[in-house]
Amino acid sequence: MNKGHIRFPEKGHDADSMLSELRAHRKGDASWREGRMFGYIYHAGSREAKAVEQAYHLFWNENALNPSLFSSLRQLENETVAMVADLLHAGEDYAGNLTTGGSESIMMAVKAGRDWVRKHRPDIKEPEMIAPVTTHPAFSKAAEFTGVKVLYAPLTPDKRVDVAEMEKLIGKNTVMLTASAPCFPYGVIDPVEEIAEMARRHNLLFHVDSCLGGLFLPFIEKLGFDVPLFDFRVTGVTSISADMHKYGYSAKGASVILYNSHALRKSQYFVMSSWPGGLYASPTMLGTRSGAPIAAAWAALKTIGSDGYLKMAEKVMSTTARLQEGIESIPGFRILGKPVMSVFSFTCDNHDIYRVGDELAKRGWNLDKLQFPAALHMTISNMNAGHETEFLQALREAVKATDGEKISEASSHVLISIVRALSKWLPEAWFRKLSSRFTSLMNGKGGGRATGAAAYGMTVAIDNRSNVDEIMLDVLDRLYSV
Repeated sequence: MNKGHIRFPEKGHDADSMLSELRAHRKGDASWREGRMFGYIYHAGSREAKAVEQAYHLFWNENALNPSLFSSLRQLENETVAMVADLLHAGEDYAGNLTTGGSESIMMAVKAGRDWVRKHRPDIKEPEMIAPVTTHPAFSKAAEFTGVKVLYAPLTPDKRVDVAEMEKLIGKNTVMLTASAPCFPYGVIDPVEEIAEMARRHNLLFHVDSCLGGLFLPFIEKLGFDVPLFDFRVTGVTSISADMHKYGYSAKGASVILYNSHALRKSQYFVMSSWPGGLYASPTMLGTRSGAPIAAAWAALKTIGSDGYLKMAEKVMSTTARLQEGIESIPGFRILGKPVMSVFSFTCDNHDIYRVGDELAKRGWNLDKLQFPAALHMTISNMNAGHETEFLQALREAVKATDGEKISEASSHVLISIVRALSKWLPEAWFRKLSSRFTSLMNGKGGGRATGAAAYGMTVAIDNRSNVDEIMLDVLDRLYSV
């Protein structure tokens, strides 16, 4: 048998042995139940989670492909969209659908924009959209799939998009503007009202990506926090994405894409009347859609309710404030920008922040790493509440462990220096071959304490970002191989 080859099972395993094998596989996964993971998992609490799980299992076999056969799913989807539309102050003519996640919601918004222009502005052959440089990569993915070119606008010092620079990018092929509420890297909300006014003047569509904040910002606004207007109360906002499986505390994967009109949503749809297999129509990217996430999303809203979301939001914001205060009390540490909600990043002026992240990971705290500038990222949710003291103690220990090491750690700094030098003069093909030798670092197999710091330090040091793309492609290919 070839290495990596797994034969198709000749006989089915009994359920007990199969489940034992699954449990064994899961032992190597990052643990989230102790409140040490930030983002990725959103858990409302045992009572609410149980209800959502029961709803999920109740509909796990149903298929939303044909709404006439499973009318219950159509009703649950419509009601879920309606509840989120109410939360985000949609008008009477709103329309929307559930998708499998924020990336698909964004994909649908871009596809709708492209097809809207095909119908109403046929003179535009090469459509473009303008986005903040901090906007989610899903917009670039959508651009790759739809053929809509994305132009990136820079930021002001407060980490929000520069509206004046954004307007300079508007040209004859522009069809859509985008903004984040909030952006993932810094948790700030782009100037939605200013961008909306610009969209109106130029007769452009305007999508607000509120996948992170759509089910959270409305509740902290009710609690008295200063939240800039970002939703359909702003004239000129034509679509919004909001994830149910984040601060909606629903099961993966569920997101809502909302439009300010049925006419615009029609451009999202795909229909084919000439197929021999019959009339085919699908509202979103997928054909077959599991009924389980749809039922779970509906159940989450119904089970938790506004009072439950308010209580969790208050707890999360209190936790966030204590964490930010504790982080900034450490000399040299500071929060980037002025985060509006519970998503933020921090850096340090006198320590290698990536090395600090590695030390935190050793202590069981896994934070995302950011670049340009180097920083660590935190998304605080309900399950992180109550663990502030524990985290801050671990952070202080991580800082102490890196004292005096920010230059002397040869395993990462020498590597980064070599990569920086080679990236200046080696032919691109040779450089890709050389740099691919270090891809194991990005897969957590660097053989020591320099793993994350070296990997990020190496990639940031490379001037040609296409080389970094090649490294990432190689890593991804290796990750998804037996």
